[in-house]
Amino acid sequence: MAKGSARARVAAVVRRLAPGGSADAQAEAAHALARLCSDKSRNKEYVRGCGGVAALVGLLAPGGPPAVQQRAAAALESLCVEDRASQDSMRECGGVPALVGLLAPGGPPAVQAQAAAVLQILCKGDPQVFQACIGDCGGVPALVGLLAPGSPPGVQVQAAAALARLCLTNARNQDSMRECGGIAALVALLAPGGSAAVQTQAAGALGNLCVGSVETANADSQDSVRECGGAAALVALLAPGCPPAVRERAAAVLGSLCMGNARCRDSIRAAGGVAALVGLLAPGSPAGVQRRAAAALGNLCAEDAKNRDCVRECGGAAALVRLLARGGPAAAMPTAVREAAAIALANLCNESSENQDSVRECGGVPVLVALLAPGESAVLQERAAVALGNLCFDVTRTDSVRECGGVAALVALLAPGRSAGAQKQAAFALGNMCVGNTQNQDSVRECGGVPALVALLAPGHSTSVHKWAAAALGNLCSGGIENGDSVRECGGVAALVALLAPGGSAAVLEAAAAALQNLCAENPLNQDSLRECGGVAALVALLAPGNPAAVHRIVAGALVKLTSESGPSREAVRACGGDAALEGVLACASSAAAHEWATGALRNLEHLPQGGAGE
Repeated sequence: MAKGSARARVAAVVRRLAPGGSADAQAEAAHALARLCSDKSRNKEYVRGCGGVAALVGLLAPGGPPAVQQRAAAALESLCVEDRASQDSMRECGGVPALVGLLAPGGPPAVQAQAAAVLQILCKGDPQVFQACIGDCGGVPALVGLLAPGSPPGVQVQAAAALARLCLTNARNQDSMRECGGIAALVALLAPGGSAAVQTQAAGALGNLCVGSVETANADSQDSVRECGGAAALVALLAPGCPPAVRERAAAVLGSLCMGNARCRDSIRAAGGVAALVGLLAPGSPAGVQRRAAAALGNLCAEDAKNRDCVRECGGAAALVRLLARGGPAAAMPTAVREAAAIALANLCNESSENQDSVRECGGVPVLVALLAPGESAVLQERAAVALGNLCFDVTRTDSVRECGGVAALVALLAPGRSAGAQKQAAFALGNMCVGNTQNQDSVRECGGVPALVALLAPGHSTSVHKWAAAALGNLCSGGIENGDSVRECGGVAALVALLAPGGSAAVLEAAAAALQNLCAENPLNQDSLRECGGVAALVALLAPGNPAAVHRIVAGALVKLTSESGPSREAVRACGGDAALEGVLACASSAAAHEWATGALRNLEHLPQGGAGE
């Protein structure tokens, strides 16, 4: 059809919407516009140009025939799908309050459901604008009213879906939801025997209520969901008899509910949620269900020793490893599922020797090392490195990682071009592997780990990368002079000194100073290098009042090592005002350990008689 004739056809249909026409003609015209706009962006433009948006909004007025209102709202939905210009036009014509008016109690269910569907579409287009606009028009309590017992399931589905969109990362609407009883109403819709579609949308709305922003939780909403019995209701939806879509959504919401909230984690565990989520990891479960269950288990295990133990006791370690194993079910497993399983495994192993043993016993170490290989996603590599780092917190458990080729694989993640997250976590894991283990220290050096770690100290890398690379170098040099020499030859002394600049992160200052302490211990060449690149003055400067006690402690310890045997180093410390700075540490309210090390350094400088810490 030619452009002109298409515009004329649209204009003719819009004229049939005019006031004074028959209700049947208006309903038929609105229906025709919905069809014309369903997949034609040019027709949407014609409708706007002919005044069709305002005409359709006019048909939503109170007292109009329900069939006309429903057809007009359906046409507006077609207009607004993925069309920002139509959405804005409708808002400017007063469409939002008109739609909210259609949600009033006692209205025809079909009209209510259609109006809620349009509000949902609007919130997809420009969330900030339309969430605020709909909230200002009283949309939240109006939609909550449609969740009441007795409302048809179709109405409840659309109302819950619209509320989910309205509350997504919008604190104001989330507060309104809590205040008007929306959380209790949504939890009630999760009851056994209800419509699966209603349960899915109600759970989704609860999940959005629990998320404050992209990576934070809304603790008030989480607590309200828990107090309304939401944890137990969601766990019940994980049962084998529930449809996969319901189980997937319930698992996702449980993950949001327990994020950073110890009371909600306890409530989920008490309701049997851990065992139910582990059960969803079984072979044969849909990938989406497995992904959401693994993510929820990861959140349940974060900072929660009881849940970590419970996951292990329910067979969670083996189930998570199975999702990751090459050649097994993971051969065709979507990457998103494996990424969720890897972070869950990492959290499971955190500060738990029993869980670390469990992961190792079910073959988790070679599986995790294999995930570091080229070709895996950067996120998966990063999360596998976190898991290996947590597995290596206990120095007696690190040999298995080395024997599986883990050192070389982790060193490879330090290379330029790798993601900052992968570099950070690889440095973290290597640092843990080197604590008190000379075989691992030697292996890191032999695999090229020293120059790779030193390169991460350069400007341009993130603070967290600097911190963990410096910490790894410090641990690497704790076992012998050879590694310290290697760090110096790669320019590591100067690079670490550069991290001591005033105004730096306290965590980076601590890690760099601690690394220099180990580098200089019984190593005259490194002590000489430190002096030559201005490191003595940089360390002394960190003893100034205002720096954290932990920095004072580590710097004073470094000065003890530096001055224990080297006359030139003693002279350099004195020349930089180190004696006065150390006395200042003793005078201020620093930690006992800082006082002890400062006393030792002063003794080495011959400012105090024998009796303090030092050589």
